[in-house]
Amino acid sequence: MSKFWRVQPHDMGLILQLEKSAGVSSVVAQLLLGRGLAHPDQVRQFLDVRIKDLRDPFLLPGVNAAVDRLMSSLGNGDRITVYGDYDADGMTSTAILVRCLQALNANVNYYVPNRLEEGYGLHEDAMRKLHERGTSLVISVDCGIASLQAAQVARELGLGLIITDHHEMGTELPVADAIVHPRLPGHSYPFDGLCGAGVAFKLAWALCQRVCDAKRVSERLRNFLVSAMGLVAIGTVADVVPLLDENRILVRHGLKSLKHHPPLGLAHLMRVAQLTDKPELSSDDIAFSLGPRLNAAGRLGQAQLGVELLITQSEERADQLATYIDELNRNRDSLERSIYLSALKQAQENFDPDNDPALVLADRGWHVGVIGIVAGRLAEKFHRPVVMIGFDNLGEKVGVGSCRTAHGLALFPALQACSEHLHGFGGHAAAAGLRIMESHVDAFRREFCDYVSSNVTEADRIAELRIDAETPLGQLTYSTVQQMEQLAPFGQGNPRPLLCATGVQLAGDPKKMGKGERHLTAQFKQHGVTIRSVAFQRAEWADELVTARAALDIAYRPVINAYMGRRNVEVQLVDWRPSASNIARGAVGS
Repeated sequence: MSKFWRVQPHDMGLILQLEKSAGVSSVVAQLLLGRGLAHPDQVRQFLDVRIKDLRDPFLLPGVNAAVDRLMSSLGNGDRITVYGDYDADGMTSTAILVRCLQALNANVNYYVPNRLEEGYGLHEDAMRKLHERGTSLVISVDCGIASLQAAQVARELGLGLIITDHHEMGTELPVADAIVHPRLPGHSYPFDGLCGAGVAFKLAWALCQRVCDAKRVSERLRNFLVSAMGLVAIGTVADVVPLLDENRILVRHGLKSLKHHPPLGLAHLMRVAQLTDKPELSSDDIAFSLGPRLNAAGRLGQAQLGVELLITQSEERADQLATYIDELNRNRDSLERSIYLSALKQAQENFDPDNDPALVLADRGWHVGVIGIVAGRLAEKFHRPVVMIGFDNLGEKVGVGSCRTAHGLALFPALQACSEHLHGFGGHAAAAGLRIMESHVDAFRREFCDYVSSNVTEADRIAELRIDAETPLGQLTYSTVQQMEQLAPFGQGNPRPLLCATGVQLAGDPKKMGKGERHLTAQFKQHGVTIRSVAFQRAEWADELVTARAALDIAYRPVINAYMGRRNVEVQLVDWRPSASNIARGAVGS
């Protein structure tokens, strides 16, 4: 699907003014202004990223009550179970609180539901099992805010319950001893973008302060908290929450912690992911290497091994788990490719993906642990919300669905509007899950598409690239790209700068690369400057680029590639088209 390119306008007077007042380069000033940061104080806070700018953990709604309840259990020697989730955010959240409680000599264990057999959230049967096994207090992480029935069962059993979560909540809250949530009704926490691991870290930090009866904790607990920031960074990037405000601080310092003070299991996982020798880690290393490997364990029903990897103190076990989880990731990758091709064929043969307001795809044999990734790829490809529903091959009538959004549509209210057709649902604005009877899929598809059609304008349906600046390839010096890196960590809410160049030519034939030849590499030249580019998941562009050998316009993200001790500027190719195509220069939305 062709995209509309819109180049951010710039005021040279404002650029020069910010360059002088904030003491930054003109390149960085231009990018900061494009992100709405015009005041020197805003710029300092954005670029300095100081740990001391994290808010007091006791300001997070519900933390005081949760710490009180935990102190009571610690004093009584109660058996505490951390109840997690099966994605990377849930695993890191679980590991943070388990390791914290272990450091405080608590009687603690953990429970992670099986994605394939139990599904997301707190479960009534799990509450009963934990009670039978002697658990006195359950702490949920990254889940629980919508688990009303399970919370009621816990109350009836006399089982203590602390819920920590960050997901969307309904009109009714579960009954619990404490609920820790950035958007808890009746509170006004300044930042609502924390992921599950961020919330768990704040609780762990507050608990350490209470135990030490001081803001400055003991050296042993401080070392734990520094190490835990690496886990927070993984959960934050993998859960695709905005890398702004506190998340930016947690990820920036968490990446340093991962490099210099990784938990034992993560050190082994970084080794198999070939990250050990990198001079420094980036958010991309989490997004494309560590996060997918942990998520693979959860997607294939073995999330408990991911948690074990993050908390083990055994060198031998860490090595075994890292190797096995790496193998699971390869299996996940193979499943993903197979399901993607099947879903793409269904979308193109049975529907009209370029014109339908949304895609709701369903089939038997689609592995429910992988369909979310495929839904995301299709949503990006067609710029449409996508729901993918998998049914097993044994005749089970209830399927599991994963939803990914596009053009800003909030999924949670969309699923609420169609809830009469669903067995259950939950999640974020951008990603959600559901359960549905096979006989209800067609009715759900009609109502979901009607909702999208009514709530998305025609203009929003046009895929748009918001480009920071038009920048010739000759300006991509190592120094300039290094300056751009000051804006890192990059991710949701703070994307890597997207630039464009016009009148570019190919220098040689593009080549397919990577496992399965799914990626593309090409050399581009402009005004005597040649630069290498890589396009991920875009191997189909190889033949198209050769056909369009005339002058091209390219949209790209500049990166510094560190390989074999050398550091070179390259670009990630995001889009291309024959020159003199439709590029608007003006404010987005004008």
